[in-house]
Amino acid sequence: MSRFVRLCEISSPTGEEAEIAAAVKAELESFGLEVSEDDAAGPAGAGAGNLLVRVEGEKPGFVLFAAHIDTVPHSGPIEVVLDDEGVYRSGGDTILGADNKAAVAVLMELASRYSTRPPPIGIELLFTVAEEQGLRGAAAFDVSRLESKTGFVFDHATDIGEVITASPSLHRITAEFTGVEAHAGLVPEAGRSAIVTAAAAIGEMKLGRVDEETTANIGRIEGGSSGNIIPGSCLVSGEVRSIDPDKVTDRIAEMSDAMVWAASANGCEVDIVTEEIFRGYLTPDDSPALIAAEEALRARGHEPVRRATGGGSDANVFMAAGIDVLLLANGTYDNHTHEESVPRDNLVEMLEICEEILKASAARC
Repeated sequence: MSRFVRLCEISSPTGEEAEIAAAVKAELESFGLEVSEDDAAGPAGAGAGNLLVRVEGEKPGFVLFAAHIDTVPHSGPIEVVLDDEGVYRSGGDTILGADNKAAVAVLMELASRYSTRPPPIGIELLFTVAEEQGLRGAAAFDVSRLESKTGFVFDHATDIGEVITASPSLHRITAEFTGVEAHAGLVPEAGRSAIVTAAAAIGEMKLGRVDEETTANIGRIEGGSSGNIIPGSCLVSGEVRSIDPDKVTDRIAEMSDAMVWAASANGCEVDIVTEEIFRGYLTPDDSPALIAAEEALRARGHEPVRRATGGGSDANVFMAAGIDVLLLANGTYDNHTHEESVPRDNLVEMLEICEEILKASAARC
């Protein structure tokens, strides 16, 4: 899997995907495949556009496989090592980059296999950008370009065999509290503290795990200019996630109400902005993607385990667009940390599962 090592050692944090996109595109073109790059770089805030490859199959129709080429930020170069147990790890204090280059490497090998002969059914490979920062690359992709009605995203860091059948909606909330600055030692009574107001608002919120389906968080608070000045501004940002979209909107409304109340009670003003980052989904039992994936996993000796996740992936974007897409575990571990790893055998197994998915999908045409 020298390809996997090469890909990981190309730095590609969100916004800096140009080099990895060029490398992926060049190698796919070396197989004789046509690669198209869209204009998502601008709207997604990425270093390149999304890459799409299409391979005609023996039977009509297409199956989508998607992976993202960006990573979370890291300091210093990435060095990949293979330990004595056959596990790829970071040789330093950086991430490894297996999220999501393990899947990228597998899909490129799949493309290589079928560059000279047709697969059982057509394949569309989509390599997205800016996934790590709000799924922006997939959101900027024009899904009308796809022929596929079903698809698979390999981007869940657990044991191979897990299939993700539920993912939450995520809404972000940001508030700017504005108070009145005053000298903290001479005339504190003339001031209106934006930080105190923000703290009062947060104190009224139910945060953490709200229920089995819902979480809420305030993850950032900053303001003020000096320790001897009553702070006149304070920025607060957070989020709400839930499998139930109504619970997301209800919780966001409660957090907003707490902010408005605190501003009024403390003689301050508040400007609140909320936005949907991605929409959740529940995969039905009769989903063709789910059926094909579970058949493929069983064919490879894995008993499928259905899971809900608290995170989002490009699958959220495609599902919201009406494509039957399933998120699958890809056998990577400890993503986003310097302990990130992937066993070499898992890369091989992911490839074989892709092959079985193609067989299962073709059988239903």
